[in-house]
This record gives sequence, structure tokens and C-alpha cells, in this order.
Amino acid sequence: MMVHRVLRSLAADVWDVVRAASPTHLSLRTRLVKAFVLTVIVDVIAGVCIYFAERHAPTTGVHNFGDALFWTTAQMTTLSSSLTNPLTGVGKAISVIIDIYAITVVSTLAGIFSAFFYHRGEESERRDGRD
Repeated sequence: MMVHRVLRSLAADVWDVVRAASPTHLSLRTRLVKAFVLTVIVDVIAGVCIYFAERHAPTTGVHNFGDALFWTTAQMTTLSSSLTNPLTGVGKAISVIIDIYAITVVSTLAGIFSAFFYHRGEESERRDGRD
């Protein structure tokens, strides 16, 4: 019963963000969408770069664009991949850039959610008359 209540509350909170129930929800939604879109763009660009840098390297795991995109996506989400690490200098540089980007995005998301919860607390206090 408790789990059901928590899941229902979580679903309601997510729905509030989707429909922008308050200015704070709108701000969170906007920031999350921007981070997601930018990450997809970086992922695709990095995938193209890795493909061209690594496709002819000996013993590479990147044989087509799908492999390159898989590698960049896995690298961004886990800072690791089941494919071999890049073998070329350009590929290694792209790997470092992807890792730095991923760490920056995770840190930024933590800040975005912190700001959201802080502002939701302020909204709650104003609503309850505790200015």
C-alpha cells in the first residue's frame, strides 16, 4: 500500500512537470529538455567523429556508424563501453571530451534539481502564508 502511494505521488509530480503546473515546474521542464536535446546533438556529432577517426584503426570495435553511436552513447551514460577504447589520437581526445561533457551534465542536472526543490519549498511557504 505504501509503495502504491509513493508511485502515485511520483507520477503526479512527473505529470506536474510535463504540464508545467507552476513556473517552477516550467523552469525544470525547460532545463531538462534543453539538456536532453543538447546531449543528443553532442552524442550524434561525437558518433560521427568517432566513426571517421576509428573506422580504419587496426583491431577497432568501430566498423560502422551504429558501432560509433553505441560507443559514444555508452561512454556518455556510463563513462565506459563494451567496445574497445579508441585507438587513434583523435578518438582518445573525443573520448576525454565526451567524459568531461557527461560529468558536466550530471553535475548540472544535480544543480537543476536542487534549484527546483528549493523553489518548490519557497512556493509552498508563500502558499501557506509563511513569507
